[in-house]
Amino acid sequence: MALTIRDVAKAAGVSTATVSNVLNKTGKVGRNTHRLVLSTVRRLGYVPDAHARHLASGDRRTLGIIVSDIENPFFPEVIKGFEARARQLGYDAILSDTNYDPRRTREAAERMMEHRVRGVAIMTSEISLRLVHELARRKIAVTFLDLAPVQGYMSNLRIDYSSGVEQIVQYLYGQGHRRIAFVAGRPGLKSNAARLQAYEKCMRASGLKPGPVFPGNLRFEGGLAAGAAIAKLSPGPTAVMAINDLTAVGVIKGLLNAGCRVPQDISVTGFDKTRLAEYSNPSLTTVDIHRDVLGRMAADALHELSGSSNLQGKEYQIGAELVVGQSTGPAPS
Repeated sequence: MALTIRDVAKAAGVSTATVSNVLNKTGKVGRNTHRLVLSTVRRLGYVPDAHARHLASGDRRTLGIIVSDIENPFFPEVIKGFEARARQLGYDAILSDTNYDPRRTREAAERMMEHRVRGVAIMTSEISLRLVHELARRKIAVTFLDLAPVQGYMSNLRIDYSSGVEQIVQYLYGQGHRRIAFVAGRPGLKSNAARLQAYEKCMRASGLKPGPVFPGNLRFEGGLAAGAAIAKLSPGPTAVMAINDLTAVGVIKGLLNAGCRVPQDISVTGFDKTRLAEYSNPSLTTVDIHRDVLGRMAADALHELSGSSNLQGKEYQIGAELVVGQSTGPAPS
C-alpha cells in the first residue's frame, strides 16, 4: 500500500498540517521540526503526489492535450513534442483521446477542468465552441487548430494547409497530371474542409477541373474503399490526393488489389508526413507540417498565455513542405 501524508505525520510525531506545510512550503514551521519531517520523508521513501501538492499550493503545473484518434499516426509525434516541451517548462502532461466522438470530447474537456489544468491543447475539431469558452471562462488557457478567433485565454495554431495542397497540385501538374482525384476525410472537421477547399481552388487556378472527390474517414479502411472505387473508373484519374497519409496508404492498397500499379499507372499523395510515409511501399509523396514543432508550439503557447499578464491569445503560424517519395511519377501517356 502506498504511503500517505498521515503515515509521515505519525512517524514524525507531528500533525498532517505540519507535514503539508513543509512539503508545500506553506505556513511557518520551526527549523528543527522542518528537519525532522524531511528526514522522516527520506527514511520512509515517501513520494508526494504532485497533483495534490499543486492543488494545495494553488500552483497548477499541469497541461492537457486532447486528440481525436491516438491510433492515427499523425498524433503520436504531436503528443511527444507537446509532452517533452511541457516537461522542459516544468509541467506534467495529461492526455485524452476522443475517437471523433462528441460525447467523449465533452468528457475530455470536463476531465481537464476537474484536474484544474493550467492549459489545454485541443488538437481536434469535434469540440463545441461552448466547451472551449467554458475552459477560457475558468481561466484555463486554450490553444487549438483553426477552431475559433483569438480571444482572451485562447490562442490559435494555424497550419498552412493551402500552401501544402498547392505544392502537391503544382508538383503533380509538373509531372503531366491533369486528372487528379481527391479522397476526403470526415465531414464537419474544419481541417478536412480546409484541405478540400484548397484542392478545389488550386485545381481551378491551374486550369484544371476539380474532382472526382471520394468520401473517406481519415483511416486506412476509408482509403482502401476509395482506392477500389477509383480503380473502376474509366477513364480514371492519373493521380490521387488523399486527405492524410493513413488514407493514402489505404488508397494504394485498394489500387494494388485491383491490379493498378503505383506510380506507373496512377500516382498517390498523402498529407502530414507520418512514419507511414517512410514505411509505405512505395514510400509516400506527402506534405510535412512538422508535427513535433506543432506539439512544442502548443505547449509554448499555453505556457506563455497562462503565465502572462496579457491574457489575450496569439496567432501562431506553422508552415508546410512537400516531401517527394516513390508513390508519384510522370503521368502515363
